[in-house]
Amino acid sequence: MRRLAPADELAELRAEIARLLDRVEQVETALIRNPGLRNRGASHVAEVTETRVTEFDPALLPDSLRHDPHFQREVLRREVKLIPVKPQPVPLRPGWPIRRNAEGSLPLTLPLALPLH
Repeated sequence: MRRLAPADELAELRAEIARLLDRVEQVETALIRNPGLRNRGASHVAEVTETRVTEFDPALLPDSLRHDPHFQREVLRREVKLIPVKPQPVPLRPGWPIRRNAEGSLPLTLPLALPLH
């Protein structure tokens, strides 16, 4: 196995994280929309709760306050951008990035009457 340059490893990690976050959103949406969906697994139970909270929204402040320099501060942010050097038709290393499909996952819609075991 060859060592990856940090830029290539970061690109692979970001792609895998994006794929996983997309799948998390799909499964969470299915659990929220379908209360009859099987939410008990072999090692976990998915519980959906609702909470109402009040949060501060600076966009609701008058422009005179939002644009007043007395209420602003300078923040230094660093960002690592990835720029493709060349397209790579083959994976950088065997089996990576992990490519999964939904066939190995729990279906997002199930019949309403499920036997409980």
